[in-house]
Amino acid sequence: MNQYIFEFIGTLVLVLLGDGVCAACSLKHSKAKGAGWVVIALGWGLAVMMGVLIAGPVSGAHLNPAVTLGLAIAGSFPWTSVAGYIVAQMLGGFVGAALVWVFYKDHYKATADEPDTMLGTFCTMPAIYNPYRNFVCEVIATCLLVFVILALGFSGNAFQLGSVTAQTGSLGSWPVTCLIMSIGMSLGGTTGYALNPARDLSPRCAHAVLPIEGKRDSGWNYSWIPVAGPMVGAALAAGLYILVF
Repeated sequence: MNQYIFEFIGTLVLVLLGDGVCAACSLKHSKAKGAGWVVIALGWGLAVMMGVLIAGPVSGAHLNPAVTLGLAIAGSFPWTSVAGYIVAQMLGGFVGAALVWVFYKDHYKATADEPDTMLGTFCTMPAIYNPYRNFVCEVIATCLLVFVILALGFSGNAFQLGSVTAQTGSLGSWPVTCLIMSIGMSLGGTTGYALNPARDLSPRCAHAVLPIEGKRDSGWNYSWIPVAGPMVGAALAAGLYILVF
């Protein structure tokens, strides 16, 4: 149960800080408004780092159903824990998004005439709506994410410090932080790089139920892509890892 609790807390913090940087850079009268894509990519990378620092020692800090699925397929995580992890992650994402709304409530009210902007602080929407292309983008980006996470634990990714040999993955959150920032800066321009159903579907549900003044629909016609794409990408990454390593 402790593992599920820490997955919940870690994912909550990830979404609180990740959606928080989107709100800070997008909502009217925010001191960070207009800070731009680089700040958002850095903010999301650091959000992942904070979540990993909290949950890593207890749950391994998957914080993402796609990562949990990929690790299970690769044989690095027990299937019996998959459902519990995913439930905890989804609940954490919902609460994290709700806290962003509480935090920036005055700014959401000031941005009530821009419903698309408000939705974009909760979940992803594509720059150009093309379901096939959007799906492929999410598959490729998440495949890269999960493949590199798996590769970090490979024995070849090790360094020697005196008599101590350490895996790259044992450095903790920093390699994954760099990975998230790299994907955001390089591959995020088409769909907003969801990579994570708990980062997208859960906040989308929060957007749907919260009493946000001036909000639009929650983009349900697109909502399946940031869920199915990452899960397919994670499965492909696990298969590729087994094949290559």
